[in-house]
Amino acid sequence: MKFNFFIPTRIIFGENCIKENSNLMCIGKKALIVTGKSSKKNGSLDDVLSVLTDNGVKYEIFNRVKSNPDLENVLDGADVARKVEADFIIGIGGGSPLDASKSIATLATNLIEPEELFSNMIKKRPLPIIAIPTTAGTGSEVTPYSILTYDKIGSKKSFFSPLIFPKIAFLDAKYTMSLSYNVTVDTMLDALSHLIEGFLSVKYNNFYEYIVVNGLNSLKTCYKNVLDASTDIKKLDFETRELLLYSSTLGGMLIAHTGTSVVHAMGYSLTYYKEIPHGRANGILLANYLKFNYDSEEYKINMVLKLLGIKDIYEFEKIINELIRKEGKIPEISRDELNKYSSIAIKASNIANNKKSVTQDDLLDIYTKSIF
Repeated sequence: MKFNFFIPTRIIFGENCIKENSNLMCIGKKALIVTGKSSKKNGSLDDVLSVLTDNGVKYEIFNRVKSNPDLENVLDGADVARKVEADFIIGIGGGSPLDASKSIATLATNLIEPEELFSNMIKKRPLPIIAIPTTAGTGSEVTPYSILTYDKIGSKKSFFSPLIFPKIAFLDAKYTMSLSYNVTVDTMLDALSHLIEGFLSVKYNNFYEYIVVNGLNSLKTCYKNVLDASTDIKKLDFETRELLLYSSTLGGMLIAHTGTSVVHAMGYSLTYYKEIPHGRANGILLANYLKFNYDSEEYKINMVLKLLGIKDIYEFEKIINELIRKEGKIPEISRDELNKYSSIAIKASNIANNKKSVTQDDLLDIYTKSIF
């Protein structure tokens, strides 16, 4: 047996964990807080500012992170970090602010063109990062990836370095309590996709079994409760929100070692061209991805279904469709567009993580069966 497990992020999980561990927030003299607009609404920003103020730590706020940050966006943030002389970064939000914070931390110390991030060759250590997720799906708080929109290829692209693992992650489910039904489902499907793709990855080994089993078992409870609360998402209790956050972090820990695979490679075009939220794009593709891989991964796929408490792939597909349908219709997509998306996805590096050989025609078939 061979395995390599490396998670340098200190994870602090639980209600009020920021205020109860306020000393750990003080890893420098001046923070650049990288966030979007929602952190003010869910209380996370107020908690962070209170702790920083009480401990005499100065800060600046960069709240211009786009919903899908691109190279220009993170360069803007890095310019601010240098200008205000920040010596650490606090990322607050969903996957976009957390991913952006990693690239901003890197560009703040490395005077390179943003495009050079994709070479994955960093010369200077990035600013240390504290990650505070306010959605439950991306797992970015425990990964060495920063996913950015890259207009040159008409898709998203990953920047990777073990140096961008956050130093500390604070996980408090109370910041997710105000999420809408749509965002709750989208992010839950992202966590589910991470756990499934990681489990089926060629880089998976049995050392990661605890992560997969606990993550999928937790989601079994979550998706049922989310469906039950679909008419009034405010009915979703704190315990379920906490399980969603727990599952998300486990999924992040898994893909930190296995990477993602076909679903993510294909989903990026749906997000880039049709503005379908990332997790929802993954969800649209998941069932037909499992059908495609079933002949080579029968044991693992059956285990996934069992852990989720689902009879077969067709029931899985029905449940996913029910979750997604409650969000609204999928935008119209032509066959010519799907051909284009297939030609983009086949070039993605994470396609190689799939055990079964994949062709462009295979991707087109998965797209077609998932969309039409």
